[in-house]
Amino acid sequence: MRIVLDTNVVVSGILSPHGPPGRIADLAVKGDLQLLYDDRILAEYREVLGRAKFALNVADVAEMLGQLERTGEAVSASPLSVSLHAEDDLPFLEVAAAGAADALVTGNAKDFKVIRDSHNVRVISPRKLMDELTGRRRRRS
Repeated sequence: MRIVLDTNVVVSGILSPHGPPGRIADLAVKGDLQLLYDDRILAEYREVLGRAKFALNVADVAEMLGQLERTGEAVSASPLSVSLHAEDDLPFLEVAAAGAADALVTGNAKDFKVIRDSHNVRVISPRKLMDELTGRRRRRS
């Protein structure tokens, strides 16, 4: 499954590794989920995870992001003609659209509701993604 992870999912995954965001981050690091990204997304991950309020080990963050980059897929995204309430979320939507992502996974789906125009990217919560993945595994058994 090809996904884009909003920064809030990556942060939640590190801070709460046993919940859906943590399990998704683990699957992405292992390459079991195909993470799509571009330089803007990686830069935001680095900036947010480097904030003092999270008190994360810099070397651990660098290792995790390096692994995400190695197992993921860099996407060259074109600008979309949509307006979001939070314009800094636009790179995630653009990468998801350009990379034909199966989903953009976020804890804040409301941030991706468009003000103007529309998009065809499926925006889902971490729990919804895990429910879908768990359902797939059960059907294969």
